[in-house]
Amino acid sequence: MVMEKDKKQKLVIVLLILALFLLVIVLEQVIGPTGAMSMLLTVLKKGFIYALVAASMNLLNGFTGLFSLGQAGFMLIGAYTYAIFTIPVADRASVYMYYDAMINFSFPEVLSNTLGGIGLILGVTIAIILAGLITAAMAFLIGLPVLRLKSDYLAIATLGFAEIIRAIFQWGILGPITNGSNPLKNYIRLNAFKMQLFGTTINLTTFAAVLVASIGIGIIVLLINSSYGRAFKAIREDEIAAEAVGINLFKHKLMSFCVSSFFAGVGGALLAMFMGTVMASNFRVAMTYEILLIVVLGGIGSLSGSVIGALLFVFTSEWWLRGLDSGVFLGIKAPFLFRNGFRLVIFSFIIMIIVLFFPQGIMGDKEVPNVLKNWLNFKKKVGEDHD
Repeated sequence: MVMEKDKKQKLVIVLLILALFLLVIVLEQVIGPTGAMSMLLTVLKKGFIYALVAASMNLLNGFTGLFSLGQAGFMLIGAYTYAIFTIPVADRASVYMYYDAMINFSFPEVLSNTLGGIGLILGVTIAIILAGLITAAMAFLIGLPVLRLKSDYLAIATLGFAEIIRAIFQWGILGPITNGSNPLKNYIRLNAFKMQLFGTTINLTTFAAVLVASIGIGIIVLLINSSYGRAFKAIREDEIAAEAVGINLFKHKLMSFCVSSFFAGVGGALLAMFMGTVMASNFRVAMTYEILLIVVLGGIGSLSGSVIGALLFVFTSEWWLRGLDSGVFLGIKAPFLFRNGFRLVIFSFIIMIIVLFFPQGIMGDKEVPNVLKNWLNFKKKVGEDHD
């Protein structure tokens, strides 16, 4: 009976995810890139990208109990890796204006020349995975010394490494690879994903970002529910007890650190595809703090909370409160009050209210399926008591 309920629950979740994908595709065709509600598509893309990065940070901070602040640095590595390996050869001279480009090929270009549209998708996929792998490799090297630290010392160390990475990528000696302090551009962006169907162009820009982010979050969910995930949680609860039952602390910490960094790198690649240009100066400490804020607001130890928190954060800060900076909000014109920067004031008040009423975050350490299950059980119990 319990197994049947679990199967039904998983089926409902799969159907909801498929419904989300279908809704995104329909919205993108109805609204269009220049429609009145085009901002909805923009915040959906950025929201799901941030959701993936927040989920990766939650894997480390919430489920393993390691306080790391290096997410912006890992996103930077992923963004640069993706951009470098997807710039068309013909455009490299105009991008690397002050350097001789060391890498002179593009995965999407090479594969699309032989496989067409499928080659483009395959090339982009390879570049995104490579972005994650190189980020994870860098995290492995960083993790060897810093994961022996604990608590605040680990946070300071990872924050320092993130700043070092940002400085190194702007170093002139690495210019033939990173283009120094100059931006990388002309690489394959999200708007390249389109499909011809019965003579009609189907835009898949938003769908591409949502799909990749959802796959990444899904993999993190599977990892959390595996034996490795249980080991991560054991380390979070009590390292001494975890070691006593045979869990290799350093091995599992390093694994969590690398997996988290892998998906941060993938998120960085998606963010590069979203932004259109990549510069190391954009990946500052403030970006890590934004991701940390999302994790805290959603709930430390809740992947559902990370997704909900990311969408609320991006929708509120990038769209719903924008009128507060332009003098008009909800049809009210008050230029003497609603001026540039007032949006951040109101957004700060909203954050304080959420923290006061939800001290453990919106979801706490719960997931959406558990909340729905508890609500259905409560509703059933109330119905039985009423009868």
